[in-house]
Amino acid sequence: MNARIESEPGPVKNRTTVERKSDREVIVTRTINGPARIVFEAFTKAELLKRWWVPKSMGMTLLSCEVDARVGGKYRLVFDHGGPEPAAFFGSYVEVKPYSRLAWTNEEGGEGGPVTTVTFEEKGGKTLVVLRESYPSKEALDAAGTGAADAMVETFDQLDELLVALGESSGQ
Repeated sequence: MNARIESEPGPVKNRTTVERKSDREVIVTRTINGPARIVFEAFTKAELLKRWWVPKSMGMTLLSCEVDARVGGKYRLVFDHGGPEPAAFFGSYVEVKPYSRLAWTNEEGGEGGPVTTVTFEEKGGKTLVVLRESYPSKEALDAAGTGAADAMVETFDQLDELLVALGESSGQ
């Protein structure tokens, strides 16, 4: 049951792991080179999220990004993926604990979509990010597969790159 994918660590890259932990849960783990406050903001501020969330290799364009990161607030991401119609991903925030925990629903597939929970644990200026996707059933996870979680390997590389760019622009 422990299907696992890992990125290869490079000279400055951290390893991302994608693991199917149970019949209903996929976990993506990565240490990001930056403090929890900035990493959390990269997840909760539209102007930052749109700079790293879409894997560049997928050839998609983020057309719009709306984020209201508070309990009960909504998010909506609309992508041009080369199909006849844009694809929208949307849901509601169910938990927001600044700099430590974030959870949201994934409602684009109707009721019973997965709930994504992300925790941020800072150690020595780096942040351990653990992203969990919890599905309502084994069948729902089987149908979804781990493709989106697998894409997080590249996405988290892009997040690290963003934090480097933010550090350079702030003169750190």
